[in-house]
Amino acid sequence: MFERFTKGARATVTGAVTHAERTGADSVTEEHLLLSLLDQEGSRASFAVAALGLTDRRASLEASLAEARRRGGLTKADTEALAGIGIDVTEIVARVEDAHGEGVLAGDRSTRRWWSARRPFTGGAKSILEKSLRIALGRRDRFIGEEHLLLALTAGPGVVADVLAEHGATYTTVERALYGAGGGAQGQALAG
Repeated sequence: MFERFTKGARATVTGAVTHAERTGADSVTEEHLLLSLLDQEGSRASFAVAALGLTDRRASLEASLAEARRRGGLTKADTEALAGIGIDVTEIVARVEDAHGEGVLAGDRSTRRWWSARRPFTGGAKSILEKSLRIALGRRDRFIGEEHLLLALTAGPGVVADVLAEHGATYTTVERALYGAGGGAQGQALAG
């Protein structure tokens, strides 16, 4: 599939690996794909990101992603569902952090896999890459570009999609920024 990626999309994927390495993460996640995508310049996706104001709110995006990591990767929908049955995630996180240290639910990044230069992609990150292919095919695009990766990040449930939606970047708003009002939902049916 990687041979179908444009130069910019390849740079985004390799940039995600760099983000994972820089933070000491054991694997490449959807979050790393998003952060790498925000680093890219001069593409249709970078134009959409700027048009939606995400470039100016990168610190806010990163803070929201950090807060989600602190909750152990639970989405807002997960947190609300648990609250509906009487489980206060904020209280649980506070108690766990009191006992074991701040950020413990985000995962232990100190056990870096020094014996391997390659970091695997999480199932969620792989899913984003697969969705980007389906979106490109749905739009009848021959290659997978950064814009397809951006759309894939907004196309399904998950922490990154939640954080993007909080910042005004839903599938519909991103598609509109990329393709205009007549962008249609060609890729939407295949994205889910």
